[in-house]
Amino acid sequence: MIPIAEHFQLITMRRGSELEQASLVGREELGGKAQGLLSVHQTLAEVDGNNFPEIKIDIPQLIVVGTSVFEAFMQRNQLHELAFLELADPRIANAFQRADIPFEVLGQLRTISDNWTTPLAVRSSGLLEDITQRPFAGVYLTKMIPNNQADADARFKKLIEAIKFVWASTYFKIARDYCQATGLDIRDEKMAVVIQEVIGRRHQNRFYPELSGVARSYNYYPLKPAKPEDGVVNLALGLGKTIVDGGRCWIYSPAFPEMPPPYTSSKDLLEETQTNFWSINLGEPEEYNPIKETEFMQQQNLMVAEKDGALENLASTYDPQAERFTIGTGTKGIRALTFSPLLVLKEIPFNALIKKMLASCESSLGVPVEIEFAMSFEPTRFGFLQVRPMVVPTEDLQISNQEMQSADTLAASESVLGNGVLEDIQDIVYVIPDRFSLKVTRSIAQELEEYNRLLLEKKRPYLLVVFGRLGTVDPWLGIPVTWGQICGASVIIEATQENVRVELSQGSHYFHNIINLGVMHFSMPFTSPYRIDWDWLLAQKTVHESEYTRHIHLEKPLYVKVDGRRGRGAILQGKIS
Repeated sequence: MIPIAEHFQLITMRRGSELEQASLVGREELGGKAQGLLSVHQTLAEVDGNNFPEIKIDIPQLIVVGTSVFEAFMQRNQLHELAFLELADPRIANAFQRADIPFEVLGQLRTISDNWTTPLAVRSSGLLEDITQRPFAGVYLTKMIPNNQADADARFKKLIEAIKFVWASTYFKIARDYCQATGLDIRDEKMAVVIQEVIGRRHQNRFYPELSGVARSYNYYPLKPAKPEDGVVNLALGLGKTIVDGGRCWIYSPAFPEMPPPYTSSKDLLEETQTNFWSINLGEPEEYNPIKETEFMQQQNLMVAEKDGALENLASTYDPQAERFTIGTGTKGIRALTFSPLLVLKEIPFNALIKKMLASCESSLGVPVEIEFAMSFEPTRFGFLQVRPMVVPTEDLQISNQEMQSADTLAASESVLGNGVLEDIQDIVYVIPDRFSLKVTRSIAQELEEYNRLLLEKKRPYLLVVFGRLGTVDPWLGIPVTWGQICGASVIIEATQENVRVELSQGSHYFHNIINLGVMHFSMPFTSPYRIDWDWLLAQKTVHESEYTRHIHLEKPLYVKVDGRRGRGAILQGKIS
């Protein structure tokens, strides 16, 4: 193994002198994700530890299986042809599992199994990942493995299975669709794999961090008095899957850590905050399934976390008789994940560290950034997991009140993402309002995938109109689509009905793809003064209608204008002369 920096090692097929090997350490060998971590390694070292003596700050130990190993694996097992046949994901995954990893690196991989006995995250690090305009967020897969078997042979087997699974995800349907939508050629991808220590603690047969988070140095949806430049943070108990999959989490501005999200009542807060968390299962898995991402993962409720002693730094207690919250878990009552012990009491300088991390990484990369991290307590440790560049609007567009309120305005909003003007959209796919229900969101996702496939094949961008949150894995929050199922949409409207609340999760992979791919996104809360002109939309000629969705094609293109700096946008039936 080639040492790259402290806690970094590279497994590679390349041979030569140490100097030659070192010269190859770069994006072409490490992939985007690992290269991003390496790029901020020095930045983290410069964060003054004396300012945070209570917290151990580090990048969890990792080993990178270089792209050269992936190339040798594909070539020797003649997998390229199979991968490009557009087979179903399970067929691709099974073929990869049957293939042999290059014998030259087996000894190095076996060393990991011999020496590491803590849970591991086996993560993708493709060459195309984390490019500013093509982020691939959530497109490739991660496999968590317990790595706790007494037998080193068993640990080695699971490690090899996980690596092959991540490699196989390079050619899964979501990745193929993503490449088609973004104009990339999947044949250009080369996949490195990051094998990384998981931050957390063991609780009986569960292993998880008390805190996972995603922090962004720029906030597209700031709530006054916060400004976009103040940033935004998403926090969750347990593994970060809750956040990146668009689940319930706590959102706050680093400039105003004590200001809670805008819940209208204590009841809303209890209903809308996180109630379940993800952990690694250290016991027997439910089934042997090496081609399932969550084979060794499980969900538990807050009562389990409280028995584990994991809520002390994260929760508040609700007294229904007094109708108020008390910080901490020292009294009896209903627990709610408000993270107030960290954000209000500040006995641990968590928010100060987040602000320092964002500022340092932004300075290092020269652009606004998104970081992922995990924390455990007793002792307190901050593990830096990932950094990505962000795209922030720069063009200054002005949208008139006439454009926002014209009789020809299809939709307008003051909660909009994106920047610029589009005049080439003639196709609209929408959820039929009176047929929408949270009970059928999985079926809606399937219908949207079919429309997306057809329009991608015809190279026709489209407007997508839905209800609830897109991209969540929880069907009771919205429509559980993956990015690949809607990646052909150039404009998205997330609307609400009286009983359907929309809160876009800024830390999710879905959100990251929206921003960095330049998709224009309109959030239209039920209380908004602006409405969708459903009378006009429903009156248009239908191209195709499914059980819950409809596709229409317009004779003249829509005129879409978004002012990303002010968060205003309008969609008109045609350009106002």
